[in-house]
Amino acid sequence: MPDLMPLVSSHMQAARADEHGRSAELVLRDGVLRQSIIALREGTELAEHNAPHAASLQVLVGRVRVTGEDDPVLTAGELHALTHQRHAVVALEDSVFLLTTVTSQPGEPPQRA
Repeated sequence: MPDLMPLVSSHMQAARADEHGRSAELVLRDGVLRQSIIALREGTELAEHNAPHAASLQVLVGRVRVTGEDDPVLTAGELHALTHQRHAVVALEDSVFLLTTVTSQPGEPPQRA
């Protein structure tokens, strides 16, 4: 199992240096379960996209807004279940979060990553 804290630091540094202000890595893949660490520089947005079958976002560092149904603002330590509606994620400050997704339901073939 990867230690998330060194990943938080390295991906935040990478996002700050990246021309698009982001850095990401798939850290766990187990069947239909995926966990990715994503770092966004302040003001960077993950553009609006469709939600997978099930997903949650846990902020490890910083503060983000999830657009869509309620537009919640999440801070470090908060865990949020994502709805099935289209949404985007906006970094209100330099932020790193853990995105957990389930890519298919029982009886369906897994989605390609």
